[in-house]
Amino acid sequence: MSRSSKFQNALSWVRSIFVLDPLIYFYTVVLGTLSLGSSLFDRRGRVQHWFARLWSWLILKTTLSPVRITGLENLQPHQPAVYAANHVSALDIPVLYANLPMPFRIIAKEHLFRYPFMGWHLRRSGQIAVDQEDARSSLRALNRASQTVHDGMPLVVFPEGGRSAAGQVRPFLSGAFYVAIKAGVPVVPLAIVGTYECLPMNAFHIRPHPIELVIGKPVSTGEYTTRDMDALAQRVQAVIADMYYARASVPDPRHTASSANPEIETARRQEPG
Repeated sequence: MSRSSKFQNALSWVRSIFVLDPLIYFYTVVLGTLSLGSSLFDRRGRVQHWFARLWSWLILKTTLSPVRITGLENLQPHQPAVYAANHVSALDIPVLYANLPMPFRIIAKEHLFRYPFMGWHLRRSGQIAVDQEDARSSLRALNRASQTVHDGMPLVVFPEGGRSAAGQVRPFLSGAFYVAIKAGVPVVPLAIVGTYECLPMNAFHIRPHPIELVIGKPVSTGEYTTRDMDALAQRVQAVIADMYYARASVPDPRHTASSANPEIETARRQEPG
């Protein structure tokens, strides 16, 4: 790295630690408090969703990272669906809140609901907590999520179960697809590209970078039963991985796997849809 590059990187680090990060914490505290107050009279969560959208818009503006949306024609905002997205950064949630044009609920890890302000907002606004260490509790949460979607509220999930530290698409867990199959709604694949380059997992240094939200064609669940949720998970994962790696700067690990075993790539190309 040249001396000029090192100087620019140092300035970027100082800007993040002393300006951008404090602004994001400020938005979280202020808007989280207002969202909690609105929950006293907003039983349907619409005002709280508006606060979440405003919080997300402010965060994305603060990171100096413009967002481009591809595939808006694949959205059907007035029809319930499960929206499945890859997860590489804490910025993924603001990207979805700021750019999906309809109210929705999210499935999130139970420990996120313990955080001050953000966790309080999640619980009061009707988001669904899943305790991955308690099978019975997790099943109850998934059944509650299925009923939420069946009643007409779209659901957003991160099927990897957590953020990817390397910026690559990890294997999908099947719980979210159980929800979609049981509710009888399609799964809409979403690829979030660029947030890893902007803010990797466990980082505080924000590096402005263009972000793209890619919306794929809905995948019907009509041909699946709850016994087939693993197959549906693999199919949606392949779709999201194709959209993501075609645009991301991180290497596609499937190329190595395919060269070692050509049958893997052949089987993937022959999947329906």
